[in-house]
Amino acid sequence: MEKDLSFTKSRFHTNSEKASVALCENEIREIFMLFDTDHNYVLSKEELENAFVYLGAMIPALRAWRGINHADTNRNGQVEFGDELDKLVKYAFKFGYTVM
Repeated sequence: MEKDLSFTKSRFHTNSEKASVALCENEIREIFMLFDTDHNYVLSKEELENAFVYLGAMIPALRAWRGINHADTNRNGQVEFGDELDKLVKYAFKFGYTVM
C-alpha cells in the first residue's frame, strides 16, 4: 500500500517562486566580512555600502553611514572587526534582511 505524502510535501510548497528566509546574525557577519575587499579587517564606508547593496537595503549609503555611526566606537570612520563588527551586525540584524 502506498503512503499518501501530498500533505507532507505541500507543507513546504509556496505559491510564489521566491520564498524569503531571514538571515541570522552569523550570516550577516559573514556577508560583511566578505565585503572587506582589501582584507585589512576593517570595513570602510564604501565596503559597507556595497554590503548593504548586497543585503538589499533601500538606501545603502544611508544605511552604511548610520551603521558606522552606530558601531564605530573609536570614531575613526570605519568599522573594525571585533566589538565594532558585533555592534554593526546587531544593528543590521534588526532590519530583517532576507535571502531568496
